Amino acid sequence: MKLILTLVALFNISTVCSNTKPTIKTKSSKPIENNESKQKFQQQLKYSTGIRSIFQDSKGNYWFGSHNEGVALYDGIKFTYFTVNDGLSHNQVRTIQEHKDGSIWFGTGNGVSSYNGKKIINNFSNDHIIGFESKPLKMPYIVKNLNKNLWFNADNKYGFYKLEEHKLSFISFPIQSNNKRFNEFAVSGKIKSKNGYVWVPTYSAVFGYDGSRFQIIDDKSNKMTNSKNGLHVRSLLEDSKGNLWIGNNGIGVLLKSGDTIINFSNKQGLSHENSSGNGSQSPAGTLEHVFAIEEDKKGNIWFGDRDTGAWKYDGSKMTNYSMEDGLSNDFVQSIYSDKDSGLWIGLGDGSIYRFNGKSFERQFF
Repeated sequence: MKLILTLVALFNISTVCSNTKPTIKTKSSKPIENNESKQKFQQQLKYSTGIRSIFQDSKGNYWFGSHNEGVALYDGIKFTYFTVNDGLSHNQVRTIQEHKDGSIWFGTGNGVSSYNGKKIINNFSNDHIIGFESKPLKMPYIVKNLNKNLWFNADNKYGFYKLEEHKLSFISFPIQSNNKRFNEFAVSGKIKSKNGYVWVPTYSAVFGYDGSRFQIIDDKSNKMTNSKNGLHVRSLLEDSKGNLWIGNNGIGVLLKSGDTIINFSNKQGLSHENSSGNGSQSPAGTLEHVFAIEEDKKGNIWFGDRDTGAWKYDGSKMTNYSMEDGLSNDFVQSIYSDKDSGLWIGLGDGSIYRFNGKSFERQFF
C-alpha cells in the first residue's frame, strides 16, 4: 500500500513539473520578442534626402546631419530628431562638432545652432575681417589655440564661423567675386584644422588661414587644372603626413605635397578620357566628383564620389566600393572615422553604412 501511495505522489509531482515548465517558457519568450521588434523599429533612420555629416560625441552617441531633414541623435537604442520645428536654424546640417563643455554645435544652411542637452539654441555672431596675404604662408604655423576652436561651414556667405570659448565670430574672406559663378566663394565642404592651420574649401578656391592672415589656392595662381571650368572644390583633407587632398566636382582629386600640386585622379588613371571636367555624370571606374575625403586610423585615405561610390587608397593601390558591392546608392556624400576606428559613410539616398574591414554593411534600416 505504501508503495502505491509513493508512486501516486511521484506521478503528481511529475505532472505538476511537466505542466509548469512550458508555462514559464511561454511567459518569458513573449516579452523578448516584443523588445527585439521594438528595438529594430527604433533603430530605423528615416532620412531620404542624403547624409551630409556624421559625428560621434564624447559620450559615444552618434549624430547624423541630413541634407534637408534636420539632425538625428542615436544613443544606441533609439533616434531623436531635431528640425527647424525644434529651433534648428536650418534643416540642412553640414557639420557637427562638440564643445569642450559637452554641447553639440551644428553648421547649417542658415547659420550656427547648438544643443545643450535640453534644447536647441540659435547662435549669432559678430563679423570680423582679416587681412589677405597672397604669398604662401611658411611652416611652421605658430598660432596658439587654433586647433582648440570650432570652425563651421554654415550658410552661403563668403566666409566661415569660428567658435572660440563661447564667442562666435564670422570671418569674411578678404576677396570679392568678379565671376558670374554661383556662390563662388561660399564654403563648400568641411573646414579642416590641423597643425595650427585652418584650410577652408570654397567652390572656386581653397583658403588657408593662420589666425591672422589668408592665402589662396586657386586655379589662376596655381594653374592646377586644364579645365576651362577651373576648380569646383567640394571637399578637402590634410592628412597625417601633411599632404593636402582637394576633392573637386568634375576634375577629381588634387594632391598638394609641399609646393607641388598634381591631379591625383589622372595619375591613378581614374579620369575619363572624354571627361567634360564639370558636373556631368561620370562612368563607373572614375574618381571625378569627390564630395568627401577622410583618413582612417590605419592611414588609408578614403574618397566619396558622387557617381562611383567609395574609394580607398592604401598608399599604393585604389579599391572601389559601389552598388555592385552592395551599396544602395553610388553617391557617397560623407565619410567619418569614429573614435573606435570605425569608418562610416553617408549616402545620397539617406542610408548609412559601416565598414567591417572587407565590405560596407548597412545600418539602421
